[in-house]
Amino acid sequence: MFNAATYRATPRDLALVAVFTALTAVLAMPTITISGIAPITLQTLGFMLAASLLGFPWGGASVALYVLLIVVGLPIGAGGRGGLAVLTGPTGGFLIGGIVGALVTGWLVDKWGRSNPFTVGLANIIGLVLVVYVIGLPWLGWRTGSGLFAKLTLGFQFVPGDLIKVVVTSLVVVTVARAYPAIATKQRA
Repeated sequence: MFNAATYRATPRDLALVAVFTALTAVLAMPTITISGIAPITLQTLGFMLAASLLGFPWGGASVALYVLLIVVGLPIGAGGRGGLAVLTGPTGGFLIGGIVGALVTGWLVDKWGRSNPFTVGLANIIGLVLVVYVIGLPWLGWRTGSGLFAKLTLGFQFVPGDLIKVVVTSLVVVTVARAYPAIATKQRA
């Protein structure tokens, strides 16, 4: 069961949430649009790094703060977009899925550790690929009026890039965990 007292935020936690939110905003700026609807960015790399390095619940908090800043109008979304329309539009489900996926990934990485690139990668595939697709693709289909086949076809364009991001994240997390062992053990006050 979730115990809020266990996850009391320290100033360090809050600073790291802000740093990873800013990193995600920077990674979201370069955009490639293939389908005309869903842009391809490095935003999910920011989500993966935040979730894998900060763990549960701070990785999810970083992604939630990023989404909140977009909703209030900061132009930090994919391609410099901001405002409530980004969340309610066709790609809003991927942002909501990112919050849930970051919580799942953070929990799994905290449970499995940060020293093995395969377990870090698997945690990211489960949380920030599968969970995001399960939430984002139906949302995309709902907002665009497309059928199941169209949703799946559109979703497949993201798979190779997401798998590359998983590999990069795994290597970065394992390297950081070796250089800074305190993050690997995840000792909290």
